[in-house]
Amino acid sequence: MASSLSGTAIFPKQKTTHEAQIGTRPSAVILAALAAAATYTCMYAFRKPFTAATFEGLVFAGVTYKVWLVVAQVLGYMASKFYGIRFISELKMEGRYRSIVGLIGFAWLSLLGFALVPPPWNIVFMFLNGIPLGLIWGIVFSYLEGRRSTELLGVALSSTFIFASGFVKSIGTWVMVDCGQSAFWMPFVTGAVFIVPLAGAAWLLDRTPPPDRLDLEARSERRPMTGEERRAFLQKFLLGIVLLVAAYLLLTVLRDLRDNFAAEMWKELGYGGQPAIFTKTELPATVVILVGLSLLIFVKNNHKALLFNHLSILLGMVLVFASTLLFSKNLLSAPLWAMLNGVGLYLAYVPFNCLIFERLIAAYRQPGNIGFIMYVADAIGYLGSVAVLLVKEFWEVQVTWSRFLVGANLWASVLGIVLVGVSVGYFFKKSKITQERLA
Repeated sequence: MASSLSGTAIFPKQKTTHEAQIGTRPSAVILAALAAAATYTCMYAFRKPFTAATFEGLVFAGVTYKVWLVVAQVLGYMASKFYGIRFISELKMEGRYRSIVGLIGFAWLSLLGFALVPPPWNIVFMFLNGIPLGLIWGIVFSYLEGRRSTELLGVALSSTFIFASGFVKSIGTWVMVDCGQSAFWMPFVTGAVFIVPLAGAAWLLDRTPPPDRLDLEARSERRPMTGEERRAFLQKFLLGIVLLVAAYLLLTVLRDLRDNFAAEMWKELGYGGQPAIFTKTELPATVVILVGLSLLIFVKNNHKALLFNHLSILLGMVLVFASTLLFSKNLLSAPLWAMLNGVGLYLAYVPFNCLIFERLIAAYRQPGNIGFIMYVADAIGYLGSVAVLLVKEFWEVQVTWSRFLVGANLWASVLGIVLVGVSVGYFFKKSKITQERLA
């Protein structure tokens, strides 16, 4: 499959002046943003609804059943991220729509298997469900990168990380509570609600015009990468990448814990059985991120924008630490903590998914695409997420999810601040040397 999607540039040069002008129209930018956000929101309906159920009382081999499900799906998701390091970096323009629909269709059929096969044997279907879904982000973002409007487009896409997870869990809870579906059929039924919107949104996304000449001048051309180019990229920025990937690993762990076990946390804190709580606590973060980070579109200097992305990550981690510390001392209510924690978490998390690597490539005119380095970071991040889940399950059995989340947020944010702080110094020095050479 990978070989059939490699060999040509992701965004070929425009053939006519008319085609070049299309990509600059505000209507085209808005259409691309809405189509990408809608496509990825619909993807979440095939990935996250099962986490709205607690599967209380089910245990297999000494491990709670839901932890098995989360670990199985994340293992599948992680496997696709490792595969995506090559697959996405070599992705070409043709066939992307078919890939999105085909991958989502496979994930949906896996949820049918999950509903039909009794536990614990249906755990394998959650693993199969995760495999195709891990490739969707790279395909969707390949339509958006390398543009002067990439910040706006990328933030619109990344805002779905925040809103969509809570939204589809609210739908999943509604399917169980109001529609009377079991926790096992709920994921498949929720997916059925979104399958047609998914196909429509992906169809619109596939009609997004490619970057124009001014985009290529401002951000550099994006194209498939060879194995030699991937190795050269890593060698050139090795220390900076290690620091950023380590920080991203911490954020991925926090985000996964928050996403996958929010139902348990809210139940422990006295908010169980309230479908709207998921959406209500995530919506403020969506608005803040969408408005705040999209302003980076006005920063034309790629080196400065790279620094501002670092500062956004640092600010987010500080907010995660401060809000969690205040909540642990009973100075914040649980919903307010969840809102502030979400703003901080995604203020730090979103730049990794579209902004910081976009500006890194643009600043140094590095040949290639974001998909490669993003999938390196994702693969390692989800590996860490699985490890933390297993540690919690086997070594900290008596700790509630709410307490575990508090501790994880405090320690991860402190370590993350240190890692990103060092990364600021590394890239500041590298940018200064690069700009002196060009002067």
